[in-house]
Amino acid sequence: MTEIMMNSLNILAVGILLASLMAMTTPRMGQLIRIFTLQSLMLAGMAALVGYQTGSEHLYIIASIIVLLKVFIIPRFLNYSIERIKVKRELEPLLGIPGSLLLSAAIVVLAYFVTEPVISLTEVITRNCLAISLAVTLIGLLLMITRRKAMTEVIGLLMMENGLFLAVISTSHGMPLIVEMGIFFDVLVAVIIMGMFAFRINETFETSDTSILKRLRY
Repeated sequence: MTEIMMNSLNILAVGILLASLMAMTTPRMGQLIRIFTLQSLMLAGMAALVGYQTGSEHLYIIASIIVLLKVFIIPRFLNYSIERIKVKRELEPLLGIPGSLLLSAAIVVLAYFVTEPVISLTEVITRNCLAISLAVTLIGLLLMITRRKAMTEVIGLLMMENGLFLAVISTSHGMPLIVEMGIFFDVLVAVIIMGMFAFRINETFETSDTSILKRLRY
């Protein structure tokens, strides 16, 4: 049973990483939101499996909150936002798709190299997921850096948060429930504020390109 559980956890972790890599290959906002939704669903599944294996019942609650917040509420808000600002795709990323994939692959290799000493010293069932969580976090940061549209950067931030939460599951099997619920609330508020911010940029400058902010001078 333990081997099946470990294989299932590894498959979900790899799926979360592949979702981040897929996000680097598409300029379409709708596809980015669907990829984030799928990634969040796999993260919820992973939290539930870890909760089952370790007996941490609060992880079932966390998995349910992830599904409610990141699979239903936030994607619908993001879709509503891109409809309001009428932005369907990223037209001019700072780094092309081939370059983004090469850099993402380098990040994955770096993540395994950096976490190898830690992985070799741990005995938890999710120890192989630590490198993946670091890679997902850094790829989310790369998505934010290389894209111009405000909504794409919001999705990059959300993927970074997924990577950080995966790290929490990998190392400590979750934080206290009240802390995790506070984090989820902060994420929800941040997404709402950033969505409003993107709408205001689009309304003022008739574009959601964040590079336009460089023109603001005192």
